[in-house]
Amino acid sequence: MLPEYRVQAGADQPFPIGHGQTISQPYMAAYMTELLGVDDGHRVLEIGTGSGFQTAVLYQLSRHIFTVERIPLLAQAAAGRFERLGYKGIRLRIGDGRLGWPEEAPFDRIMVTAAPARIPHGLIRQLAPGGRMIIPVGPEHSVQKLMLVHKGQDGTVTTRELMAVSFVPLI
Repeated sequence: MLPEYRVQAGADQPFPIGHGQTISQPYMAAYMTELLGVDDGHRVLEIGTGSGFQTAVLYQLSRHIFTVERIPLLAQAAAGRFERLGYKGIRLRIGDGRLGWPEEAPFDRIMVTAAPARIPHGLIRQLAPGGRMIIPVGPEHSVQKLMLVHKGQDGTVTTRELMAVSFVPLI
């Protein structure tokens, strides 16, 4: 969070974190985390590290966290926070989140914190059988839908539309 917003840190609203990105409102972060159903044995991929807040929440639930951020300065700042907090198990990569992290797949859970126009097929391929992904989907500057994706043990993919949301675009 940028210093000028710290006095409002307890408010349930998104805040700018620089570079055209935002930190999600606490309610949304908690809601998405709950729906994902992470436990300590899950391998979790997060797309959109940002400030590292959501990553830190996920790390409290599983020590197998992989996170991708496209903006090097945000990734470096988040890595510094993880180090100061003693979060040694988080693996962070700078790159295109739409591509996920194929060499570390499959993942039991995937959380995407930026909105693509459609669900990237590469992320679905990286989701393990029995896995879940939570992702906002829709055009930039328009109503997006928060989607819960489930991959069955047989590889069948189902999606469920949860609610209207507004996220920064996944680019």
